[in-house]
Amino acid sequence: MVEYPSQAWKDYELIDSGNGRKLERFGRYIMSRPEPKALWEPSMTENEWAKLCHTVFTPGAGFGKAGKEDSGTWSRQKAMDDQWLIRYANRDGLDIKLRLGLTSFKHVGVFPEQAPNWDFIYRKVQRLASSGRKPRVLNLFAYTGAASLAAKAAGADVTHLDSVRQVVTWARGNMENSGLDGIRWIVEDAMKFARREQRRGNVYDGIILDPPAYGHGPDGEKWKLDECLYEMLKTVGSLLAPKDAFMVLNLYSNGYSALLGETLAKLAVGEGKIESGELALVDRFGKALPLSIVVRLER
Repeated sequence: MVEYPSQAWKDYELIDSGNGRKLERFGRYIMSRPEPKALWEPSMTENEWAKLCHTVFTPGAGFGKAGKEDSGTWSRQKAMDDQWLIRYANRDGLDIKLRLGLTSFKHVGVFPEQAPNWDFIYRKVQRLASSGRKPRVLNLFAYTGAASLAAKAAGADVTHLDSVRQVVTWARGNMENSGLDGIRWIVEDAMKFARREQRRGNVYDGIILDPPAYGHGPDGEKWKLDECLYEMLKTVGSLLAPKDAFMVLNLYSNGYSALLGETLAKLAVGEGKIESGELALVDRFGKALPLSIVVRLER
């Protein structure tokens, strides 16, 4: 399974890719960012990239933690706003707005290849909500909250957790810009929260996980994907409702495969229909850029 964002999404486009970079348009602004998986040559010339670019990210310079691969600086080539909004709308009725901005770690506030997951979450919650109940959805490592918004817009009772307070504040702003309300915001270590929910006997109809390779909780808790993922998935398995439920697991680690993710889900979470594959972008010239692994479980 390989899934791409719909070409009907007008506020995002991968224009070109190659030589370890990608040229992207977010709304009205175009940027060049590092992309280690773009191992081929670009289809456009360097001059053509330069003419289009509003800003270019250079890793390892200026601010950010020394030695951190993703840290660096943005060099503006044309006038642009510090923050701006883009819209994501699909044919099923999901319609949200996301605030973007230039961060010191090359990210802008959204991972566009995740759009197929937003669509999946929206459809699943809609189906669960069609019975008249309000499904409970837990989004762990939730970043700026596009998946939380998809679940909320479809009728879920959503708990959104991230260990970085500023990121949770960003997600709250996205909720307000999208005309939604009522999401429960948690700033905490994901493993600590999941274990506490397990002890309390709480159960969710949908659980979304997008864990980093490395991370820290607000109180210095350490997260290392290779060491913690299986235990996290076992805990999640105890929190997931035994029927009429779903889980979405997204993995960016280069050393992981879809088959590995599927095996982990089978062993740790247990019974359910499982599909796995890749989420990717395709540029104007037809070059497919795989960016993450996805595993989905349905009961």
